[in-house]
Amino acid sequence: MKPGAARTRVGGRWQGDALIVAVSAPAVDGRANEAVRRALAEAFGVRARDVVIVRGERSRDKLVEVDADPARLTTLLG
Repeated sequence: MKPGAARTRVGGRWQGDALIVAVSAPAVDGRANEAVRRALAEAFGVRARDVVIVRGERSRDKLVEVDADPARLTTLLG
């Protein structure tokens, strides 16, 4: 996750198979986490409530569970 980015963007790889998620929200009071959930939901075509941060709420590196088509992840990773 990249909080405080110029614009919200989902796509690309980081250190192997990690998906890059950049959000414009600051990492304050959970705003960046919520922005990550919304950005991933839009990218995967699901509702934000279908995106769960499993681990890393206070870290740039997060483990996220998304109930969506796995093929979409391959597309986003590039």
